[in-house]
Amino acid sequence: MSFAGIRNCGVPAVLAVMIFTLLAPMAAMASGGSAPYHVPVYAVVPFVLLLLCIAIMPLKFPHFWESNAKKGIVVAILSVPIVGFYLYQNDVHRLLEHLHEYLSFIVLLWSLYTISGGIVLRGNLKASPAVNTAFLGIGALIANLFGTTGASMLLIRPLLRTNQEREFKVHTVVFFIFVVSNIGGCLTPLGDPPLYMGFMRGVPFQWTLSLWPQWLLVNSLLLVIYYMWDRIRYRQEKAENVAMDMTNAEPLRIDGKINIALILGVVATIALSGVLEMNPWLRDGILVALGLLSMATTKKKYREDNEFNFGAITEVAVLFIGIFITMIPALMMLSEAGPGLGVNHGWQYFWITGTLSSFLDNTPTYIVFLDLAQSTLGSSTIEAFMSHVEGPAILKAISLGAVFMGANTYIGNGPNFMVKAIAEAKGSSQVKMPSFGGYMVYSMLILVPIFLLVTLLTFVLGIM
Repeated sequence: MSFAGIRNCGVPAVLAVMIFTLLAPMAAMASGGSAPYHVPVYAVVPFVLLLLCIAIMPLKFPHFWESNAKKGIVVAILSVPIVGFYLYQNDVHRLLEHLHEYLSFIVLLWSLYTISGGIVLRGNLKASPAVNTAFLGIGALIANLFGTTGASMLLIRPLLRTNQEREFKVHTVVFFIFVVSNIGGCLTPLGDPPLYMGFMRGVPFQWTLSLWPQWLLVNSLLLVIYYMWDRIRYRQEKAENVAMDMTNAEPLRIDGKINIALILGVVATIALSGVLEMNPWLRDGILVALGLLSMATTKKKYREDNEFNFGAITEVAVLFIGIFITMIPALMMLSEAGPGLGVNHGWQYFWITGTLSSFLDNTPTYIVFLDLAQSTLGSSTIEAFMSHVEGPAILKAISLGAVFMGANTYIGNGPNFMVKAIAEAKGSSQVKMPSFGGYMVYSMLILVPIFLLVTLLTFVLGIM
């Protein structure tokens, strides 16, 4: 089969095999457990189909999938059987529990997305390797406050505008996805949705700061590699391109500064909610209020200049309500089958979580393997899990796998495709991005060796 054939047909097929290979044994083992009622194997089919739709539809049927209404129809068709099953089992509490988690999840994303959309970075810097590297480095830092989605939406357009005179810039957008849209956001629960789900389930807010050695190692290596790569490409630029870039340069300035204070308000709310054991409804209400305050106090022109709209966050809301509903049977099966699956070591969790996060959205993958780890260690609560001698190391592996390896493909994390779409939009800053398979060539050659190094230092030698 040709490379194009593997790219177009092989990835979805491998994805389907991976999901069924993972979940079928769990279903079989769970059926023989002590659950209060039987969860049939076919109950996991809607979850698998929804994940396959998320993976395949944007590639195979982009015009159909670009409509959020049509996504909603697909989500409804796949979710209704699961809702009916749990209503039939008189297990409404389980449904409501997952819907509450979904509500808190989407409220945080909406507030970060709305507030960051009111901050406008203007100007056009000289597109030197040092400036571009600084963009990525700053993005890796602020991703922990704005979230990977917010930081990506804030910085991608100024970066494209800065590089619009340059001919060689594909690698810049690819590394932007690596660093800003994924790996940079692992230091706080605000950084990436999987970590926020862990926080909601009881992981302390400050725990993710313990991931700083891996964050520093991977981002430093990526920035060094990018800088060397961009220096080579910069020397290959035509003289007239470099001259035009220098002529058009103007300093950066920020409009909509009130939103920076509102972002800090989001950070403070989340941090205090854990310390003060704040009622989740109060916490979410404050986050909504901060988002509404941003809309009320930000000039309409600022959002227009950012080309801001609620399309992207609506897409996330529609897809994730389906994910949160349809994954309930898979989570129950994991709880039953976990101890017998033979996944016991940190490096196993790192690579299994990471591999699936590459092709599925990393948030449900994180939840599935966190539940698996808890059941394997016999821990009914996060507190008990983290007090277990192996708990923190396994949680580190799951967290790093989900956040880091979401960068391996366009579909591993929500901002990846958003950045790709913005880069490919018509205009003076347009970039011809690599195909799905072409992007994976970058990730396999650059990211996988770095992840092998992380495995060696963190999970084999225990240095980090």
